[in-house]
Amino acid sequence: MRLKSAIWVSAYLRRLQGEGIFAAVRRRGAEEAGAVFVKVALLNGTAALFVPAPQTIYDDAKPSDRAFVATGAAPVEEKAVEARLRREVDFDPDAWIVEIEDPKGRHLLDLAKV
Repeated sequence: MRLKSAIWVSAYLRRLQGEGIFAAVRRRGAEEAGAVFVKVALLNGTAALFVPAPQTIYDDAKPSDRAFVATGAAPVEEKAVEARLRREVDFDPDAWIVEIEDPKGRHLLDLAKV
């Protein structure tokens, strides 16, 4: 069983802050099972976006883990990331958005191998 989104986001924020990485919840979604999207703003006009990995990628031995995939190989203009986030929220109003501001692009997410 997977952790509730609210608990996972809270723990994720603490982990980031423990490493000196500034992050905040930009949008609270459904407490129980809202999808979590992570935007990493590089503070130079570009950003990277990490979205939940497809369910087919998850390891059956670790059903409680959350995995993410990058939406691109390199950061893109921040307005393109914002447009994608608007579409995601329009599609799923229960979604969460966590925003990180880090010029090094650190996110500490477990990324799925696609």
